Amino acid sequence: MSLYETYVLPRLLDFCCGTEGFQNKRSQIVPLAYGRILEIGIGSGLNFDHYNFQRVEEIIGVDPAVSSVAMARSRASQYNSKISFIESSAESIDLPSSSFDCVVIGYSLCTIPDPLKALAEARRLLKPEGSLLFMEHGLAPEAHIQKWQRRLTPAWKRIGGGCNLDRNIEELIQLSGFKFEQLTKKYIKGPKVATFQYCGKAMKA
Repeated sequence: MSLYETYVLPRLLDFCCGTEGFQNKRSQIVPLAYGRILEIGIGSGLNFDHYNFQRVEEIIGVDPAVSSVAMARSRASQYNSKISFIESSAESIDLPSSSFDCVVIGYSLCTIPDPLKALAEARRLLKPEGSLLFMEHGLAPEAHIQKWQRRLTPAWKRIGGGCNLDRNIEELIQLSGFKFEQLTKKYIKGPKVATFQYCGKAMKA
């Protein structure tokens, strides 16, 4: 891992994903989580401030980025040990099936190398009536914006830790065997190539 990936990228992502528009989306979705929660792509722990910890039994955070997880551990220290971590890829999580009430994925499906495999793991790990709660940026609705997303993605991935601008999050979730209970799609403030949001709640189909 390069010095950029170890020291610069985690702080850059923490800053960018902690801006007002992204945090507003977190504040709308994360408080819905309850019970035993798996957070896939926990990153630096930007969701922690939005959980309703009176409804939370436990949070297990999964992320392969050691430097980001170190930041999350520091943030988690104030939450009475309700949060623990697994440094692992999202595509293969060594936990029992049907063991979580909620899976939270926030601004990670853009980066995970195999998002369909990660969503299959989320589905496996959810209880039958469990909820997938998600906040993601991805493919814009306008053809001319999509064109620029596809042009910029190869370079963007190199500087953004593998982040793709052009993934169709709605389609990925549906293909993974989920049905939407709630889905909001809209832009937040910022460059349109990076700010079209998919946020909501899905259940096993």
